[in-house]
Amino acid sequence: MSQRRIGLVTLVSLTFLAISTAIRILLCAMTPKGAGLSFAFLLKVMATGLVFDLATLSYALLPVALYLLLVPRRFATQQWHHWLVRSLFTLFTAALIFDACAEYFFFDEFSTRFNFIAVDYLIYTNEVIGNIRESYPLTPIFIGIAIAALCTVLLLRRRLDQAASITFRGSYRLTGALLLIPAAISLAFINVSQSATSSNNFVNEISGNGIYNLIAAFRHNELSFTRFYRTLPEKQVLARLKTLVAERNNHYTNPDSDRFTRKIHGEGGAEKRLNLVVVVEESLSAEYLGTFGNKENLTPNLDRLAGESMLFTNLYATGTRTVRGLEALTLSIPPLPGTSIVKRPNNGGFRSWGEIMKNKGYDTRYIYAGYGYFDNMNAFFSGNGFSIVDRAAFAKEEITFTNIWGVCDEDLFKKTIREGDVSHAAGKPFFSMVMTTSNHRPYTYPAGKIDIPSKTGRNGGVKYADYAIGSFIAQASKKPWFKDTIFVFVADHCASSAGKSDIPIKKYEIPLLVYAPHHIKPVRMERLMSQIDVAPTILGLMNMNYESDFLGQDVLKDSGQAPRAFISTYQKLGYLTENQLLVLRPRKYAARYQVNRGSGESKPLPLEEHLLEDMLAYYQGGDYVYQHRLNRIR
Repeated sequence: MSQRRIGLVTLVSLTFLAISTAIRILLCAMTPKGAGLSFAFLLKVMATGLVFDLATLSYALLPVALYLLLVPRRFATQQWHHWLVRSLFTLFTAALIFDACAEYFFFDEFSTRFNFIAVDYLIYTNEVIGNIRESYPLTPIFIGIAIAALCTVLLLRRRLDQAASITFRGSYRLTGALLLIPAAISLAFINVSQSATSSNNFVNEISGNGIYNLIAAFRHNELSFTRFYRTLPEKQVLARLKTLVAERNNHYTNPDSDRFTRKIHGEGGAEKRLNLVVVVEESLSAEYLGTFGNKENLTPNLDRLAGESMLFTNLYATGTRTVRGLEALTLSIPPLPGTSIVKRPNNGGFRSWGEIMKNKGYDTRYIYAGYGYFDNMNAFFSGNGFSIVDRAAFAKEEITFTNIWGVCDEDLFKKTIREGDVSHAAGKPFFSMVMTTSNHRPYTYPAGKIDIPSKTGRNGGVKYADYAIGSFIAQASKKPWFKDTIFVFVADHCASSAGKSDIPIKKYEIPLLVYAPHHIKPVRMERLMSQIDVAPTILGLMNMNYESDFLGQDVLKDSGQAPRAFISTYQKLGYLTENQLLVLRPRKYAARYQVNRGSGESKPLPLEEHLLEDMLAYYQGGDYVYQHRLNRIR
């Protein structure tokens, strides 16, 4: 009787569930103090997790089902068949242990199960595998995985031989056919959004299954807003959005059209045809700057520049990935559910910041430390008004240090200066958007520059990035074009987005410095703003006249509307006001919280329809504009 209970299907299932449960327990242990994982939450994690483990197992058993259906019964008695089963089970066990290791490292860095980021890890293998090789001791890890898998099979070898034989007794083909039923049920009734059972983000993440999440992220890189999210009537949404984005001293080119194209008029005289360099700093959370209260002296150069700049102290990133920040800065559109527009097909032809400056006669460049095919950046920027200067454009003698992500920040900034020299010599103003990479795992940089050794962690990455900025400004200040240049320093996103709340608002605070000592007086701007407001605000500072489809605002103008910001993950969409946060999730979920932006603490509140209308005006309206190509010029 005991032998009948340990067939091949049962052995595979028990192994899968045991390792999946061990992973879930490990991730629970990795959550930070204050994560709020009460005993009741842990029970919910385990119960929901079991559902997703069983759903994933149902797919994992499909090869076993095919095996039972197709392999002749007589093979079960052959010695080579036993070795085949052992070998396949070794690979299966090794894959599960590898998944456990991968989920550990992924959760350690991103505080989530596998998601779109993990999909990137599969697509951009050169950069990502290189990053992993430079960050982790892979050889000992793989040796450990192999030893663990072999030891497991060695301990279970008799069970495996018995299981293979027992499975082929009786109606084994019927068993194979029956295994197709759980997979069909999972496909029809289980989806990844069902793991979101709590307001605690850690509970939702750990409740899922990493393999299931990875496949779901690969299949659904774009979510239909109207299908999965709360909506209002289309005409109501668009009418409200037109009111929200209207500003002083501009007008719609066609008020009766669905388009949001506006004529923006500068205020206070002639246009300032200044050069513009926008430095997008990798993972530079506001919390690392002394100006924002950090006591570790990681950013002495940025702190000095902050005192000489127009400093915006309440800016929020729209997302948690570089491409989301680049989308917001370039297109001035709220984040859409799913992956960034940067990575979607047909992502060119927008009335972007690059197109606006190009039409003004500027040399427009996207300057990137790495190879711009990563994250589809070259296709996006070249399709939206920029020429590309990536690592492929660096001469050998221009490179002093590299890691898998690209050249070091110092080399990148020197290249930026050379490109500025070219434009200046040609008598043309220039607009350069510069994307850094040094403040990124594995946090390697040239030796002897700062007092933190290379490859020792995030603090070193931050301090070296700051050092490179100081060198950049010192070198640029010697150029004849310096006095007529605006330098903008802004982060793409924060270093971490982990938190127990639906969307932890403290993990979206980023700095914005606008430095032009000959043109802009130092001042602190406290107004709440979004990353999508950066482009229209800088263009306003330059007193530019232009046509715009931007949904962001010039925050230096008094539009009469309450300040707001947009923060998101891949599925969760947040709308932040001075003291409230609204959150949308798939399955028509909507919630409202009272928030303390200083501490990040929040508490639930009843939903208010008027605030929800404003949120949907931006998010549903922004989705409508994108889907109907209303912010494109071609």
